[in-house]
This record gives sequence, C-alpha cells and structure tokens, in this order.
Amino acid sequence: MSSHSCTPQPSATRSAPPRRSAPPPLSASLEQGDPHEREGTPTRVILLTGPSGSGKTSLAMRSGLPVLRLDDFYKEGTDPTLPQLPDGGGADWDAPLSWDSQAAVAAIAALCRTGRTDVPVYDIAASARVGASGLDLGGAPLFIAEGVFAADVIAECRAAGLLADALCLRGRPTTTFRRRLARDLREGRKSAPYLVRRGLRLLRNERSIVARHTALGAHACAKPEALARISAARAADGAGAAVRS
Repeated sequence: MSSHSCTPQPSATRSAPPRRSAPPPLSASLEQGDPHEREGTPTRVILLTGPSGSGKTSLAMRSGLPVLRLDDFYKEGTDPTLPQLPDGGGADWDAPLSWDSQAAVAAIAALCRTGRTDVPVYDIAASARVGASGLDLGGAPLFIAEGVFAADVIAECRAAGLLADALCLRGRPTTTFRRRLARDLREGRKSAPYLVRRGLRLLRNERSIVARHTALGAHACAKPEALARISAARAADGAGAAVRS
C-alpha cells in the first residue's frame, strides 16, 4: 500500500462535503447527465502505478498536476470480502480484491466528466475509512490517479476514452524495500513484525508485480522517464486545446 495521507495537492483543492452513497459503476457514471458537465477540452487521466514504496506519491506531487489517491479506496478491515493471506497472517492488503476498484473508477469518471468528485479518507493504521473530502481539479484538463492497483483499471479507462497514459515506476527492489519499510515504520501503519514480513514478501515478488502491471497495459520506467512522459502528455493536451480553440 502506498501513502494514504490526505494532504491537498498543489493543483487541486479539497473541501469536506456531505457524505454520499456508494459511487455508481463507471458505465453508469458516463451515461448519466450532469448539469455541471465540462465543455471544451476533455479531461483525461494519467494512471500511475508501481510496487509499494516505489515513489508514486512523491512523483505525482512533483508533476504539478492534481492527484487522485487511489489507495484511499481500500476496503475496510471489517469487510467480509477481504482476501486473506494463505499463512493465516491476516488480510492480504497487496491483493487487488482488497481494493474497491469500482468506486475508484467511478471517481475517475466523475473527475473527467465534471472536474470534481467526493473521495473517501482512509486510515491505513485503522484499516478504515475515517471520513470523506471533495477533490476539485480547478479547471485542469489532466490529472494523475496514483496507487498500487492503478493498473487494474487501465482497460476500463482506455475503453471509456479517459486514459492519457499509464505508467509503472520501476527501480531496484532493495531500494524499494528500504524506502517502504522506513516509511511504514515511521508512520506506524501496522505492527513492526507484520511490516517486516510483508516487506520481505514484496521484495521477493517485486519483479513479478511490475510484470503484472505491464501485462495490464502500464509502461514500466524509472522516475525521469515517467516525468518526461507526464510532461509530454501535458504538452500534447495543451496543443490539442489550442487547436480546438
């Protein structure tokens, strides 16, 4: 799991809206009309994925684009559908089924359609949603949705015409292991023994995790190339807007 802190990103504003019912599926989100539907330049998303601790959150912040934090769509610890570790060590938070993909995709669709949406606030240490907040793109025609399961929604976003790019951060597994363990211990995300066991398991599996993401359609690359592709997407979007105007 990557970071779940809810600090506002530089290019987006968040406010506390009233709670709402669960978001509809993406197909329903795209079919329903909206009185505030954006006109002109279509908004698109860059999906940013990679192993836990690979630096997705810091890179997204460096991009200067609004950011939707997909890890805030984890299921709660009391959810009976949570997958379990085979050794009986508790919930498997690294399995895609620990994440509410439908709600995440509905939020992406709403941002692309209207430029705003409501998102949950998730506390990793408590394994629970502790509130909700509003995310507004501030008129930006491009935003990043980052999280360890972002690759799982590539096909759906591409089919809906929402996808600008899909990137998977790739680095040295030992570096990722050290960065992830230091962060998780510092933030007290889970107990130390759990974090060490999880970290070693992810270290062994990192190359297969990246391979899975690329098989789902993400382009694996290091941070410099990822930033370059994000810049290229921004430039292409700006050129398209100039042509349309």
